[in-house]
Amino acid sequence: MVVTTTRADTGEPLYSTFASRYFELGWCRSRNRFKMPERSIPKEAAYQIINDELMLDGNPRLNLASFVTTWMEPECDRLIISAINKNYVDMDGYPVTTELQNRCVNMISHLFNAPIGEDEIAVGVGTVGSSEAIMLAGLAFKRKWQNQRKAEGKPHDKPNIVTGANVQVCWEKFANYFDVELKEVKLREGFYVMDPVKAVEMVDENTICVAAILGSTLTGEFEDIKLLNHLLTEKNRETGWSTPIHVDAASGGFVAPFLYPDLEWDFRLPLVKSINVSGHKYGLVYAGVGWIVWRNKEDLPEELIFHINYLGSDQPTFTLNFSKGSSQIIAQYYQFIRLGFEGYRSIMENCMENAKALKEGIQATGRFEIVSGDVGVPLVTFSLRDSSRYTVFDVSESLRRFGWIVPAYTMPAGAEHMAVLRMVIREDFSRSLAERLVSDIRKVVADLDGRWARTAIVAEVKAEEKPGGVVAYRKSVRETTQQQEIDGDRRGRVDRKKTSGVC
Repeated sequence: MVVTTTRADTGEPLYSTFASRYFELGWCRSRNRFKMPERSIPKEAAYQIINDELMLDGNPRLNLASFVTTWMEPECDRLIISAINKNYVDMDGYPVTTELQNRCVNMISHLFNAPIGEDEIAVGVGTVGSSEAIMLAGLAFKRKWQNQRKAEGKPHDKPNIVTGANVQVCWEKFANYFDVELKEVKLREGFYVMDPVKAVEMVDENTICVAAILGSTLTGEFEDIKLLNHLLTEKNRETGWSTPIHVDAASGGFVAPFLYPDLEWDFRLPLVKSINVSGHKYGLVYAGVGWIVWRNKEDLPEELIFHINYLGSDQPTFTLNFSKGSSQIIAQYYQFIRLGFEGYRSIMENCMENAKALKEGIQATGRFEIVSGDVGVPLVTFSLRDSSRYTVFDVSESLRRFGWIVPAYTMPAGAEHMAVLRMVIREDFSRSLAERLVSDIRKVVADLDGRWARTAIVAEVKAEEKPGGVVAYRKSVRETTQQQEIDGDRRGRVDRKKTSGVC
C-alpha cells in the first residue's frame, strides 16, 4: 500500500477530455475529485474519465525499474478474466482452484529439490507476493525459536535475523512489524551482496535465521548460499545452536533452476528450511502472486495454522490477509503446464542474451562502468565513470523523454557513496528494444554534454591590481551563484533517491 499524502479538501474539480459528450461540463466543475459524488453518471462517462487520466501513466513494457511481469498470452488473459470473481480463500466453494494451488506448491517444491517423495504432499502456500511470503517465513522461524527457548528455560524476547544490507524493504518491514532485530552485513566497494563469513560472525543464540538472497534487487547477483550453509553448520556444531537459513529467491528462484541447475542454493543444503519466490517476477505471471515453501511440515509450527469452517468444510489457512482473487494462482498453473521446464529455460536464456547485448551496448558508449555480475538474474546495473558534470539521476530523468522508466539510486550501507542505474530484462524486452535503448542512452549523454556546455557561463573576470604588482582575478557573482544552485540541486536529488532496496 502506498500511503497517501493528498489533501482531501483542496476543492480541485474533476475534468474529462470528452465529458461534454455525456453530460454538461458544469457537472465536472462542481465535482471535488477527492469526494464521492452525490449522483450517478453514465458508464461510458466513468470509463472515459478514468481512461483519460490513465493516459499519463508510463508504458509497462518500457518500465525497466520493475521485475514484475507485464505480458502474458491471450489465452491466459482469458483464464484470468474468467476467474476474476472467485475468492481464493473459499476452498470449499472453489475446490478445483485450491487443487491448482496445491499442484503449484508441489511443482515448486520439487523444482527447489525439497526432500519429498513423488507421492508426498509438499508444505507451502500461495501469497500476494514475496513480501507476504517473507512475513510468513519469518513468523515460522520466530515461533519455532521461541518454542525452543521456552523449552530450554531461556529468554525469548530478543530475536534477530542476520542478512545483508542489500535486502529488499520487506525484510525491514518484517523486523519492524513483528519486533525482530535486523542485523545487516554492510556492503563494500566491489562486493554488493552479503558476505557469508561476516554474516556467520554476527549470528548469536538469539538469531532465528540467516536470510540469504538469490538475486539481489540491486545488482541481480546470487549470494554464496552453499558457503553460508557450510560456515553456519560449523558454527552450529561448535555452539550447539541450530540456526537455520531462509532463502529469499523472489527474483532468482525461477531463474537459477533453468540457467544454473548445478548451483547448490536450495533444499539440497541441509540448513535451508524455507524458500520464497515471486510468481509475478520470473514466474511470468502478472502482479499479485508469490510462493513460500518449507522443507518439511516440522518447519512450520502447527499453532500458526488457523482452521475455519464457516465457508463450508474445515479449511486450514496460514496467510496475513484473507480474501483475494484466484486469477494469479490459475495463471501460475497455466504457465507451469504451458511452458514446462523446457519453455522456462528457453525464456530465461533469451532474457540473459538480451541482458548481455544491452550490457555490451552500454559499455561501448565508453561512459559507464558495469556494476552487475555475469551470474544472476537478467539485469544490468551500471554507474557513470564521470559524475562531475551530471549524475545518473540526470540520465534517468532524461530517458523519460523517450518513454523509458529506468531507476537511479544510491547503494545501501557500506557503499552509499555509489549511485547507479538499473535495467531489469523481462521476457517482453526484445533485442530490438535493447538496441533502441542503447541508441537513446547515447542521445541522452550527448544532450547532457551539450546542455552542460550551453549553461556554463563564461566568468566575467575582473582584474584588480594588488600591492606588489599582483593581479587578482574574480568570478562574477552570477556564475558563482548558478554553480551553487546546480550543485545543491544535484545533492538534493541524490538524498531523495537513497534506498535500502528496490523492487
